[in-house]
Amino acid sequence: MFRKILIANRGEIACRVIKTARRMGIATVAVFSDADRDALHVEMADEAVHIGPSAAAESYLVAEKIIEACRKTGAEAVHPGYGFLSERASFCEALEKEGIVFIGPKPKAIVAMGDKIESKKFANAAEVNTVPGFLDVITDAAHAERIAGEIGYPVMIKASAGGGGKGMRIAWNAGEVRDGFERARSEAKSSFGDDRVFIEKFIVEPRHIEIQVLADAHGNCLYLGERECSIQRRNQKVVEEAPSPFLDETTRRAMGEQAVALAKAVDYQSAGTVEFIVDKDRNFYFLEMNTRLQVEHPVTELVTGIDLVEQMISIACGEKLRLRQEDIRLNGWAIESRLYAEDPYRNFLPSTGRLTRYRPPSEGPSGKAIIRNDTGVVEGAEISMFYDPMVAKLCTWAPTRVEAIDAMADALDTFIVDGIAHNIPFLAALMQHPRWREGRLSTGFIAEEFPDGFQPIAPDEGDLNILAAITLAVELVRKERLDHFADRLRPHSGRISPKWEVRIGERYFPIALEEAGVKPPVTLFMTIEGENLQLQSAWKPGEIIWRGEIGGRAVNAQVRPVLNGVRIDWKGMSVTSRAMSPRVAALDRLMPVKTPPDTSKMLLCPMPGLVVSINVETGQEVKTGETLAIVEAMKMENVLRAERDLVVSAVRAKKGDSLAVDAVIMEFE
Repeated sequence: MFRKILIANRGEIACRVIKTARRMGIATVAVFSDADRDALHVEMADEAVHIGPSAAAESYLVAEKIIEACRKTGAEAVHPGYGFLSERASFCEALEKEGIVFIGPKPKAIVAMGDKIESKKFANAAEVNTVPGFLDVITDAAHAERIAGEIGYPVMIKASAGGGGKGMRIAWNAGEVRDGFERARSEAKSSFGDDRVFIEKFIVEPRHIEIQVLADAHGNCLYLGERECSIQRRNQKVVEEAPSPFLDETTRRAMGEQAVALAKAVDYQSAGTVEFIVDKDRNFYFLEMNTRLQVEHPVTELVTGIDLVEQMISIACGEKLRLRQEDIRLNGWAIESRLYAEDPYRNFLPSTGRLTRYRPPSEGPSGKAIIRNDTGVVEGAEISMFYDPMVAKLCTWAPTRVEAIDAMADALDTFIVDGIAHNIPFLAALMQHPRWREGRLSTGFIAEEFPDGFQPIAPDEGDLNILAAITLAVELVRKERLDHFADRLRPHSGRISPKWEVRIGERYFPIALEEAGVKPPVTLFMTIEGENLQLQSAWKPGEIIWRGEIGGRAVNAQVRPVLNGVRIDWKGMSVTSRAMSPRVAALDRLMPVKTPPDTSKMLLCPMPGLVVSINVETGQEVKTGETLAIVEAMKMENVLRAERDLVVSAVRAKKGDSLAVDAVIMEFE
């Protein structure tokens, strides 16, 4: 077994590998850029080596710097994680020349499967089902348009060297093919240094289901079941689960056997994933093979009990697989939610900044469930514009799918993240969505269910009563503490008013308080909208998580103080509320509504990012839909288009500018 390995990666996956290596008694070496000098993976590793500036192209993507770090520390092997150099055959070959083991497949398999065009040709030759398409190099937009017409719309334009949803576009007509071709090429060149793209038929109502395989150097290969990865946004996975609620045992076996056949055909040696598109009739088509550890591997580990990182390390050492296909059993259900630094209320645009609070739910058993959180950050860490926006992967396991979903909902309700915009509100709302809970999924789920973007779940009447009860309980406990300050001029009378009103949005909820004990733990008996409720809670001022029981129902919500009230986040709902006396409520109804400033004649930067291009100039007349500017954030290009016919009066930014959220890019007449 290796004595020391180097992890050529950062963030949560570097931390994940370090945990397994530590358990196996293997020393670890971390590498870090300027931006990651104080990162968690650097702190966790036994040694750490600085490899360059913040930009990945000058640090994590420079093979020579990784190899030099191995020489410097005496690392015998390199685990690449995912992304960066994990699927670059030249890196494997360079390591081999230095006598350093690559913890992953051999270059032959990476070359055969790492290029999407070549992998489909190889799969066709191996008689693996593939999606109809054009697999040769496409020269220009006109060529792309001609090919798409021959295949038939809709089509998928994809970067040959792509991954993570970058360099990928769906086109429903010739115009979208031309624009998508140029955007896909540009993103592919920026992200992967390779601007080749190909086109294939887009399967309507598709599911994205992938098979995990393990193979050693002795001809042994097996599959570990499947992962359902259909919940995607902009072709980027958001939520994954294992097993799939769609597959039957016959289809699972057929997909697994085909995945194993493909892995054997390329002499695969390591953990790998064969991805399939599955249509509504359970017909499946080869999509690609990822010759590395997948982001979503934890759900497979949770349902099989197999540590995939440990298996990769053992295989790289030349050991035989100790598992046989008949040993693989899928136990229970696991779900993974990817926590991204992105604003769901701004169409999921990237967010950067410092984590002023970061407090994940406790890992380990929780009732029938198990909670796991793979993360690479701590409170106080900075989410940088240089890397992927993923902050953590929250996973739950339970005996059944519904129990795993409910455990995920509770865990999300208690996951505290402040300082950046994040997608927890969306993930929490998704866990309540009927279609998701029923397992009626497709890769178009988010676009179909949230066509106008995401907004918080609107509370129903029962939810509003619970939110009003929390608001009043928080206010009574807060007032009780304030009223007993030692230097208060007028002592507290000890009497709690029986009449209250809670404002949520524009609605006022009268509350009759029957009994009250306002020193934590509180017990309140109240009537709201004709409903009698008993509330119990040990919440104290300063705590973000409000835990209690209302009307016999366990409630975990997040409460944060805002001006004259609180903001409550609970199960995908987010409301601002205020508890007050009836007299104050009467006056509150008379207050004028403050109108926001008019920015209709400005183009504001929707997220922190780099200006890739300014496509108009002062005095230019622009038609609806024309491109005004392109801003890049976290490796994704965002095209800003005119929402109406207009005339540009001033341009306030230029190519290369780094802009903050709501910075003025240009103004209109």
